[in-house]
This record gives sequence, C-alpha cells and structure tokens, in this order.
Amino acid sequence: MSQVKSNRTEQELADFKREIDEKSWGDIEFVVSKAKEVEKRNLPLAYLIMQRALELRPSGPKIKRHLADYENRLAKTKLPVDVVIDNSVATKSSSEDSVSTITTPQTNQPITLALKEVIKRPIVLFVVLPWLFFAVYMVWIASPRYESQTQVLVQQPDGMATMDASMALLSGLGVSGGNTDPQLVKAYIYSSDMLQYLENKLSIIAHYSDTSVDWLSRLSSKASREQGLKFYQKQVQVDVDEVSQIVIVYVRAFSPDFALILSEEIAQRAEWYINSIGHQLANAQLEFIEGEHQRVELRLQEAKKRLLSFQQQYNLLDPEAEGAALSQITYAIESQIATAHAELRALRSTMSSQAPQVVMAQAKLDALYEQLNLERDRLTEQRGGEPSHDNPEGLSVSQLLARFTDYKVNLELALAAYTSSQVSLEKSRIEAYRQLKYLIKVESPTLPEDNKYPQVTYNLALFAAVLLMLFGIGKIVVATVKELN
Repeated sequence: MSQVKSNRTEQELADFKREIDEKSWGDIEFVVSKAKEVEKRNLPLAYLIMQRALELRPSGPKIKRHLADYENRLAKTKLPVDVVIDNSVATKSSSEDSVSTITTPQTNQPITLALKEVIKRPIVLFVVLPWLFFAVYMVWIASPRYESQTQVLVQQPDGMATMDASMALLSGLGVSGGNTDPQLVKAYIYSSDMLQYLENKLSIIAHYSDTSVDWLSRLSSKASREQGLKFYQKQVQVDVDEVSQIVIVYVRAFSPDFALILSEEIAQRAEWYINSIGHQLANAQLEFIEGEHQRVELRLQEAKKRLLSFQQQYNLLDPEAEGAALSQITYAIESQIATAHAELRALRSTMSSQAPQVVMAQAKLDALYEQLNLERDRLTEQRGGEPSHDNPEGLSVSQLLARFTDYKVNLELALAAYTSSQVSLEKSRIEAYRQLKYLIKVESPTLPEDNKYPQVTYNLALFAAVLLMLFGIGKIVVATVKELN
C-alpha cells in the first residue's frame, strides 16, 4: 500500500514539474509558495516540493520547520514519510526525477521537533514563558506579608472654657482655623523621625532585611537611609476619611506578631506627637500671656504711683468729696439768697427803702451774693492766682477734681486689665500642663491570621494582561514595519 501511495506521489510530482518551467523550479520563493498551496489537499506532494526548496536553500530555518511540520502531520495520518529525492536528479534539475523509498521515522523525533517549534513561537517566548516564571515565583518563592489595621481619631476639648471671655476675643480663641490634625498625623507617620523611633524601639530595618525572606521582597542589608525610608513608606499606608476625619493606618510585616506590635507603636507615637504639638502651642501662648500680664501689671503700678503722687502733692484725700462739699455749700447759699429776696420784697411792700429793716435785709442779701461768688471762685478759679504750699500750681477745685478723675479712671482701667490678665494667665498655665488633644482608637490594632500579600490570583491575571498587551503592541509594530518595507 505504501508503494502504491509513493508511486502516486511520484507521478503527481512529475506532473507538477511539467506544468512549470525550469526557471520556476529553481526559484526558492516560488517552490515554497507552491508547497504551501498544495499542503491542504495533498500533503505528501507538498512534502516533496518542500524538499526541493531545502535543496535550493539547505540552511533555511523556515524550510526545515515546514518539513518537520509536514513529517509530524504525515506521521499522524499514517501516510508515507521521508520521501527522499535522488540527489543526482535533484541537483541537475533533469527531465526525470526519481523518488527513493519511503521509510518510517522514529517515534520521538516528531515530538521533539514539535516541541522545539512550539518553544520558538513568539507568543511562547514573550508571553507564556515569562508568565510561567512569574507564577513560580508568586506561588512557591514569594514570602507572605501580613497586614495589621488600626483606626484613630484626633479629639480636642473645648478651649473656650479655659480662657477669659475678653482675652479669648482678643487672642482669637474659638475661631476655627481648619482641622489639620489628621494630616499632621499622616505626615508624621511617613516621616524619617517615625522611622528612627521605630528603629530604636523595634529594630524595624533588621526585620525588613531578614535573609529568610526572598530577595525580591526584603530590604537590602546594604540599603541607605533614604532607601530604608522609601521601603518603610511602602509597607505603611495611611488614609484619612474626609468626612469623619478618621485616620486609618495599614501596617505590613513578614510576621503577624511584628505587624501587630508595629501598628501599636505607630499609634502610640502618633498620639505623643500630636500632644507635643499642642503643648508647644500652649507654651507659646503662655509666654505671650505672661509678657502681656507683665505689661499690664507695670501699667497698674504706674497708675497707682501717679494717683498717690497727685494726692500727696495737693494734700488731698478725696478731691471728689471736697468738690461735692463746695457744691453743696453753693447750693445752700443760693437757697438762702432766694429766701432773702422774698423777705426783702415783703418789707418793701410795707416800708420805705430807708427803713432799718429794709436796709438790714438788703445788706444780708448783698452778703449772700458775695459769699456765693466767693464759693464759685473756689470751684472755678485759681486760689488767689498764686500757688501755695498745698497747691503749687494754684489750681482750682474743679481743676484738681478733673485731674484726679483722670488718674482714677486710668487706675480703674489698669486694675480691670490686670484682673482679666491674671485670670487668663492662670488658665493658660493649666492649659499648658494638661493634655490638650487625644488620639482616640476607633479600632485597636488587629492581629492578622492570613497573609494579605502577595495577591497571587490578582497579580498573575494582571501580569498576563500586561504581557498580552505588550505582545499585541509588538505584533502591530512589526507588521507595520514589514508593510512599510
């Protein structure tokens, strides 16, 4: 049966050669294209034509791959394989071609060739093999990482209760400047100061550079301080909820216990930091209020000195009382004058102006007017226009009273300012030594039971998608270059 099939293939090859000319039979591109055309309807004939192409170009890798593919397909269909054309006839391109005997290859040879052909395919080299290597690393090599989570909230008591109302308005206390505490906590957790504290407390760098961890996941033992900070920032994630202002901290480590301890230390240190900022602000405010209090106290002392000096200079205990007494005397004289006028009019109605009673009444009235003018002069005019021992400047009572009132008002204002400043000072001292802000734990640090990283399924799917996308882009670029050429 094999001999019959071989004879038929030889006849078909002879017919094929008669249909073409000698030039086409020697054209490698033409022979390869014809072999591809007939391979679907006549695989043995295509195999013989491809052998002619191998004779024309013995080192052609594509031709060898096509021959190996034809051999595999012929082996599966149990058709004659390894049809060898006589070398003398093939090389001379004579009018008659003879076909050698058909032999059956070894069973392992087609499988090996097929495997080589599969490996040489671009999609296998650039997609399948990298993905397999990555899968081996993710499943069997990558070290597990555990994540501990904690949630904290910064709270502050009402500061209006610790400040006098008048001073609160002056200092601007109670006017909100925006809640930036969560952002301060976030920045501090990411800072090098926090890393230095954790290194001194827990030796965090030694944990992240442990040699038992795979080399792609761990920190290099020769890493610089900047590299250590970048690695630490990748292992810690801080999110701030814009609505509730809750700070959510995610901490990753290579063991669940260390992740829990690290999360607790970060929360405690963040609370210390936010309180240290509050105390710094409180101390600065205390220094400011102490300075203002000293100025207010000095102002009060100066007001007292001026008032005492004025009283000692004019030998006055209370000019206001003296002025009130003089005013009372003036009012009494005016009352007596009114009575004297009434008496005088009554006497004149019944007596002549020369009558002794009328003369006495007129003299009394004149004396009252003179006394009234004298008392008014004491209030409004200088005492004789000349200074005396008790009145060096020769001031009137009203002038003394005006100056005394000024000194007294200044003293009262200084006393009120001193009282308010003293209250604010005492409350500021209390404010500086108490805890101003609290870091409330909404969720205590959790002890992880399962490793969250690496996410094997997600990473493998993502890596496959990226490889396929890059491979597709490469195919498009190669096709475009070929088209342009």
